Amino acid sequence: MKAGPSPLTVYALRLGPGEEILTSLIKFVEDKKLKAPFIITCVGSVTRATLRLANATASNTNEIIQLNERYEIVSLVGTLNKEPHLHICLADKDGKPVGGHVIGNLQVFTTAEIVLGECDVLQFNREMDEHTGFPELVINSRTEKA
Repeated sequence: MKAGPSPLTVYALRLGPGEEILTSLIKFVEDKKLKAPFIITCVGSVTRATLRLANATASNTNEIIQLNERYEIVSLVGTLNKEPHLHICLADKDGKPVGGHVIGNLQVFTTAEIVLGECDVLQFNREMDEHTGFPELVINSRTEKA
């Protein structure tokens, strides 16, 4: 199988103590006018996080937890368009993992070292999906009208 061209631009940023990760990422994407951004990798730590758990549905979105301790960021993945879709896995002081869909309130403890990618030939959008009840990812070529 032959792979076609997939130009990629890479950005790196570091957030410091007290900064909020989701808000900072949204601002970065808006400032750079990125159209198909995604997280390549992230390491660091947080003191707070608000997550939606896997059991939540569009009609019952109250499966939300508030974390207010120090956690290591084990993984942060997702897409960052107008409605970001991020999932995070955190480890507590004993190494016990907890994870879910990022609602917000990801406050940096010591650092958050984040590497973002942008696929230069695509554009990410979100449209409501009647089957899931959530706005889901729609991928378009930048040469097509989004």
